[in-house]
Amino acid sequence: MNIEKSKELFLVAEKVIPGGVNSPVRAFKSVGCSPLFIKESKGSKIIDVDGNEYIDYVGSWGPMIVGNAHPKVQERVIKALEKGSSFGAPTEMEIELAQKIIDIVPSVEMVRMVNSGTEATMSAIRLARGVTGRDKIIKFNGCYHGHADYLLASAGSGLATLSIPGTPGVTAKNVSDTLIAELNNRESVEALFNQHGKDIAALIIEPVVGNAGCIPPVDGFLEFLREITEKNGTIFIFDEVMTGFRVSQGGAQTYYNIKPDLSCFGKVIGGGLPVGAYGGKKEIMENIAPVGNVYQAGTLSGNPLAMAAGIATLEILAEEGAYTKLEENSKKLCEGVLKQFNNAGYNFTGTRVGSMFSVFFTEEKVTDFTSALTSDTKKFSRYFQNMLENKVYIAPSQFEAGFLSLAHSDEDIEKTIEAVSNSLKGI
Repeated sequence: MNIEKSKELFLVAEKVIPGGVNSPVRAFKSVGCSPLFIKESKGSKIIDVDGNEYIDYVGSWGPMIVGNAHPKVQERVIKALEKGSSFGAPTEMEIELAQKIIDIVPSVEMVRMVNSGTEATMSAIRLARGVTGRDKIIKFNGCYHGHADYLLASAGSGLATLSIPGTPGVTAKNVSDTLIAELNNRESVEALFNQHGKDIAALIIEPVVGNAGCIPPVDGFLEFLREITEKNGTIFIFDEVMTGFRVSQGGAQTYYNIKPDLSCFGKVIGGGLPVGAYGGKKEIMENIAPVGNVYQAGTLSGNPLAMAAGIATLEILAEEGAYTKLEENSKKLCEGVLKQFNNAGYNFTGTRVGSMFSVFFTEEKVTDFTSALTSDTKKFSRYFQNMLENKVYIAPSQFEAGFLSLAHSDEDIEKTIEAVSNSLKGI
């Protein structure tokens, strides 16, 4: 496979951008090859600068659930752009997207738009601290909630992919109020509440982990978290930046029938443009400035182009049969892929929730970050390179989820299963 132009561009990029990329996992370091530079995308496909076309299961890391360059999304964005790209003032579209989120997600009564998932989670935690008057938070080992300092403790995929234990620049003081629990482990959560219960402002979790690979909650775990947070007056935050409008129309909280106090969104609600949002109970949200005293602001928050893309994406997802198609095709894909792993005699664990999925190169059942780390990353690296050779683009890290879109066809799925069969040979 010829990727010479990508290699040339990477050499140039390394001179002007740290590591040659603007987000670390894009550097392909953990998979031992040069990153692809992408020229264009359409539907289920992505095309690099050398003209190679791949079936795309990265989907811009989750947002492209209706497919790449969807004509309805593009049309809505173009119409918005013709009127102006940013105003720094309210627009009607902000209300429209906020109302759609409120209508779809049962726990959300009010929404504040921001510009990224990181902004959403850090703002939700600030709000929780402001409302409760407490300082400490609980997060889970391997869950990634953006790159705010206090959330980079035990933060999953990016750090694991690059083997960075935490990160320089984050002081001990910054993470001193961050308590780490083990995913799907009630005892670890109970121990923290027994020791710090009166001081814990918030507990935040990816209800389906996507940043250590796709790791579902074990039965009853989310219900347990809802119960223990209520008991201790702690605000329960679902980080649905990845799962929101992805694993079901109402996100993981609808899928598992859990009502958190606050929810964080991103990715799908921007249709591929930079966006984030956090929302929840009115009595909590009305503590945000200018109504309340908890300050948060953003020059480009509610950007009209992002609002337009998000509205169009949610309208497409609201069409009859959209989530049925996603579920059926995701099941077909994953069953076919896992059959090839079985046929090849590999030790592996497959996971899936809705249209999020992973295959871990380990025989251990993956229920937390520790078990995910038992994966054979060298085998994954060879598998990743072989999949590229077979024209299938998956995430360049063992510790990232894959995503299916409405644009993926039966033919795409059949070609992918065949590519897996070919890619497993000799790794």
